[in-house]
This record gives sequence, structure tokens and C-alpha cells, in this order.
Amino acid sequence: MSVIDILTRVDVICKRYDKYDVEKQRDQNVSGDDAFARAYAAVEADIESALEKVELASKEKSKASAVAVNAEIRRTKARLLEEVPKLQRLAVKKVKGISTEEMAARNDLVLALPDRIQAIPDGTAATKQTGGRMSSAPSASRTAIKFDSGDP
Repeated sequence: MSVIDILTRVDVICKRYDKYDVEKQRDQNVSGDDAFARAYAAVEADIESALEKVELASKEKSKASAVAVNAEIRRTKARLLEEVPKLQRLAVKKVKGISTEEMAARNDLVLALPDRIQAIPDGTAATKQTGGRMSSAPSASRTAIKFDSGDP
């Protein structure tokens, strides 16, 4: 193992445990009373971690290892998408010392999160689908359907 590999691993481990460092939390001005700021910071850290894993998976030579990392990325994405409704509820809560502009900005941040999470590549070649099986354009036979009102 080279020195560069060791430094890279140490850096990844340090980033992983930064959220437990009380002094860094104080430096970032994340208020202990503000649940939204804490939750959003955790989601941001998880998104950064997932992006680093994507880079790791793309450089991985072993296909099995790359598949395992991609599966972990998909699990992380699913967990992050489950956090979005919680963040939406926290974004609209009144917090002492926060202006209405900041509240609106928080709401905008939360609304942009699902797109950011979905944009994380996870090794699947599936294209983004918007809607279910009936959301496509109606076929010619379906446009010709007429309903009879029942009057003779």
C-alpha cells in the first residue's frame, strides 16, 4: 500500500467521523436547537460520501467490487430519499432567530434534494422515467373511446 493510498483512506475516515466532532460542529454554527440544520448537514455529508463512492466504483478494476459498491450507493440513495419528507416537515417549522427568507431558502433546498439524490450515478443504465405505464401519450385507439350517457 502506497503512502497516497494510506492518506486517501485516512482522509475518508476523517470525513466520515467529522459529524461527531463537537468543535467542528460549533465552528460551522450548526445550532443544537435547529433540527433542520443538523438533518440537512447529515444528508449533505451522505450525498458527498455517495459521490466519493461513485468515483471509487468507476476506478474499481474488479467487476464484483464495483457491483457491490454500486449496490451500496443504491441503498444510500433509497435511505436519503426517505429522509426528504422529514426534512420538508422540519423546513417549515418556525425556529427562533430565522427570517422568512431563510425559511423560504430552506424549503427550496429541500425541494432540490430529490433531484440531487437521483442524479447520483449508481451503476444502473436505466433512464429516468416520469410517471407510470399510463403516463405515455395515448394511443390512437384510446382517443377514439366515447362514453354513452345512457339516453336512448
